Amino acid sequence: MQTLFTPWRYSYISVSSKSEGCFFCEAAAEPDDPERLVVHLSDHFLVMLNLHPYTNGHLMVAPLKHLAAPLAMAEDEFSEFWPLILRSQKVLEKAYSPEGFNLGMNLGRAAGAGVPDHFHFHIVPRWSGDTNFMSVLGGVRVVPEEPAQILDRLRPLFAEI
Repeated sequence: MQTLFTPWRYSYISVSSKSEGCFFCEAAAEPDDPERLVVHLSDHFLVMLNLHPYTNGHLMVAPLKHLAAPLAMAEDEFSEFWPLILRSQKVLEKAYSPEGFNLGMNLGRAAGAGVPDHFHFHIVPRWSGDTNFMSVLGGVRVVPEEPAQILDRLRPLFAEI
């Protein structure tokens, strides 16, 4: 198996194990700052863009509280979690008409979590053939919109849906 090193992502995922320095907690504290990439804020969660997306519109849903796993959520947080994920999927369907989705999360470092102490759920829109020659030959991912454009596209849709 070939190993792909991604040193440019290290500063993004190498946050402290405490809430200090956690980019999810920082985004929750300043959701209106465009640098934080927050698309939507609910009572208990934020929806934000992934700074290093797999595809255009790659979203993450994270609790406002610094929690390591969904089992640490309170009952009212549980009741908001899955409907927000489905709402986020609907927003992406309306914005981009993807042909499919990857939905999921990695819990704990052993499972591949880049931020093991603040769980988050990925919603990744997918299209047939979305791996192009740049990814295959150049090892570079091409995302056709800048984060600011994606924020402008998705924020109003959360108000509608």
